[in-house]
Amino acid sequence: MPNRLIPTAVHQLRFVLPALFAANTLAAEHYTIDATHTWPSFEVNHLGYSTQRGRFNQTHGKITLDVAAKTGMIDITIDAGSIDMGFQKWDEHMKSPDFFHIQLHPTIRFYADELRFEEEKLVGAKGYLTLLGTRRAIELSIANFHCAPHPLNRRRHCGADVTSRIQRTQFGMAKYVPMIGDEVKLVIPVEADLDQE
Repeated sequence: MPNRLIPTAVHQLRFVLPALFAANTLAAEHYTIDATHTWPSFEVNHLGYSTQRGRFNQTHGKITLDVAAKTGMIDITIDAGSIDMGFQKWDEHMKSPDFFHIQLHPTIRFYADELRFEEEKLVGAKGYLTLLGTRRAIELSIANFHCAPHPLNRRRHCGADVTSRIQRTQFGMAKYVPMIGDEVKLVIPVEADLDQE
């Protein structure tokens, strides 16, 4: 009797296994950055008097999430020339060779394919930041991760608050250190829309 069941079981596996692999593939969701709600910003000590802040106004990228498998990918590019310090003269100085040197390095990129989850919450990412042509490892802390249908367009929408710290001298940006701090705090609200088929 058991031997008669083997062909039947094998026949069933021919259909079950492809279905399982297909389900696993479909579990990965692909998102496009919502540039109107993603504003990479930074904080740095200024001459010991205060913490000064700037942000970048143009960002684009892709995020892939597979919550069930606890894997994914983040690929974000920032237009360095979109830096906004609050007034034009300061913006121009930050675009100069003293700082972001946008003529030679027009973009800043973050890429990660090592994501950290706690249950279904994305809480961190390890990857690489490329700034001024220098690529270095960086780790992000991710808080308030949330996905749900957007109340206006009903598309699945995800968001989070991202923070990290870097030493700017490690990327070759050493002008005015230590008067202007070497340590830079990154503060980034991120939102993204699920790609439509």
